[in-house]
Amino acid sequence: MPALNNVITLSLLHPIDKTPVQSWSFEEEPVVRIGRSVDNDVVLYSAVVSRHHVELRQNEDGWEIHNIGTNGTYLAGQRIDSKPVQDGLVIRLARSGPNIQINVTRQTKGMSSIHALIAKQQAAKEETAQTS
Repeated sequence: MPALNNVITLSLLHPIDKTPVQSWSFEEEPVVRIGRSVDNDVVLYSAVVSRHHVELRQNEDGWEIHNIGTNGTYLAGQRIDSKPVQDGLVIRLARSGPNIQINVTRQTKGMSSIHALIAKQQAAKEETAQTS
């Protein structure tokens, strides 16, 4: 059985139309850090984003969000300290800060992210066809 990775993709969403304007994917990292400081994996230049704002930590069950910033991390308008990540989740950094969409894809180790995305889309089409 081939080894599987939990690939996490973070997308910065446009503030008005909520479409992705920039994305970052991580395949091997056990921790992904987001913040204003240049030593983060994802650097966001916004006055309301803390220097070290959020950590996404991979564990045996998947990924978890951990707020480490002063201005808070929000999910559906509610401030969170930590929360398991579900595919498609959107968090807001600070009350008025940027929105980040989080997507998680399980893929065979060594498979490119684009191939994983195609495989995920095909699986969704097959699932839709079976329920129709």
